Amino acid sequence: MTIQQLPGSLTALRVLLAVAEHGTASAAAAAVNLTQSAVSKHLRGLEDTLGISLFARSSRGLVPTEAGRIYVKHVRHALAALEAGSAHVSALKASPWSVRLHVLPIIGDRWLVPRFSRFAELHPKIDVQFTTFVTADTVEAADGVFRFGEGEWPGHRGDYLFGRDVALVGAPSFIARLGGIETAGDVRRYTVLDHFQTPLRWSEFADAHGLDAFTPVHTIRFGFYSLVIRAAISGQGLALVPRRLVQEELETGRLVNPARLGFKSRNAYWFTTPEDRAPRPGLEAFRKWLLDEVQAS
Repeated sequence: MTIQQLPGSLTALRVLLAVAEHGTASAAAAAVNLTQSAVSKHLRGLEDTLGISLFARSSRGLVPTEAGRIYVKHVRHALAALEAGSAHVSALKASPWSVRLHVLPIIGDRWLVPRFSRFAELHPKIDVQFTTFVTADTVEAADGVFRFGEGEWPGHRGDYLFGRDVALVGAPSFIARLGGIETAGDVRRYTVLDHFQTPLRWSEFADAHGLDAFTPVHTIRFGFYSLVIRAAISGQGLALVPRRLVQEELETGRLVNPARLGFKSRNAYWFTTPEDRAPRPGLEAFRKWLLDEVQAS
């Protein structure tokens, strides 16, 4: 494509996406806050620039042609890339005492937030913003990201936090109901709790203890790790959880770790920062405090 074939404005591209989504010029006009005639003008301009029709009229309104479907797909990716780039660049002008963090909900709920007042007392002038994952683009704009995995993310430095020590846990009354657990094989008699994003965890447990064809009597699956833990506490099943996330419940006896069963996982929780961004004082202070807290706990 030559320079002459590129669209004249981003507005024309937004109009294109609005027409593709809404199907009529009037609905697209309302979506992008333009008049219907302005939408038609932008659309004609794009088609003239490209030399091909992007939409065809039908009883359903404006329907993308084959060329239109192809162009819409590329325009959507191009605008997403521009928005990500703008967010990335904007992050560079942030205050040196401002820190934007993307936090996994389970880490925020069960570990970070209960301790965060200590950081706030030590560093009252540092402005920390907590967000959760929305899109890959928002991750790129963060100063620091809490992640779960094996520790390798291209373009990011990683500090190991915890999570490799995974414990089998359950409510004491629930475990006693079926006679107790003395060996890993006894787990087969119980309902187990699972998390959709860590489906290999029970197979890892079975491999670690030499169990063949491990099939529990029943499995209940959840979309959030916090629900897995709550279900275990309420006696709905056994769970495999990083020991650090249920430390308080194990100490108070609300959960027990029968026969100290568990395993060492390849996956764990990490704190990562972009390699292509110079660390600011606020972020460095938070990172140091975070690693000190991990060590202390």
